[in-house]
Formats: sequence, structure tokens, C-alpha cells
Amino acid sequence: MSKPAPKEVNANEVPKLAAELVKKVRFPMLATLEDNQPRVRPVSPVRTDGFTVYVANLRHYGKTKEIEKNPKVELCYLDEEHNQVRITGEAFVETDQALLQEIWKANRLLQHYLGSIDNPELVIYKIIPNRVRFMLEWALKYYEVPFT
Repeated sequence: MSKPAPKEVNANEVPKLAAELVKKVRFPMLATLEDNQPRVRPVSPVRTDGFTVYVANLRHYGKTKEIEKNPKVELCYLDEEHNQVRITGEAFVETDQALLQEIWKANRLLQHYLGSIDNPELVIYKIIPNRVRFMLEWALKYYEVPFT
């Protein structure tokens, strides 16, 4: 079997490629830490602004306690060609009521399952990136993605 040849990437295209991949992938993997044990699970973002990602959660879920203890998280977006974007950052509970209303109105699943934005189980995390990386399949090289 021959060794795959990685595609060349124009560094100027990396931000666009990374943003497109984030838009395309519906269920990124979220990594947290429980004591000394990493935990990874798929999540369904309820909003994305550039590389800032909002994730809905229920208070009784394990990741709530994990994020309270250590808000450092990583999201990994992987498409069907194995291209990936990794967003490293910190998760904070979103408290902006106007933004929470926007998220609520745009998400029928939240409305259906929770019934009210005032449901005490609902938590919306805002994941603020401090590093974003992009890699094409077989490139074996991450590109740093500039973001603001």
C-alpha cells in the first residue's frame, strides 16, 4: 500500500477552511476532565459565532460538575474526510438574557424537551477559544487558525 500524499494548504485559506468545517460538522466531540480522567462526548452546539461555541447542557449531567471544577475544555470537529478543527478554550455559563432568548427561540429541541427557558436544569455554556487548530487528513501537521 502506498503512503498517502497530504494535500498542500495555502496558509491564507486556513481560516476559511476551518470555519467551513465547523459549520459542516453537526456533532463535535467535547473533552473535559473528571479528576485525572479525560472524558469525551459528542455535543450539539446551539450557536456558533466564529470559533466561539455555545453548548446546551442539563445541570445533572456529569460534564456540569467537570466544567465547574475545571472550565478548560477542547472541542474536536472531524468531518467524513478526517479533516479536523480543534478548539481549545474555557467554558463559562452564559448569563446574557438577550442572547439566551435568541438561542432559545432558534432551538426547537430545547423548547420541546425543556418546555421553558426558565427550566432550572438548563445551562448554556459559552466556550471561548484560546487556540484554534486545523488539519487536513494525512497532513500530519496542524495549522494555527487566527481568530478574534
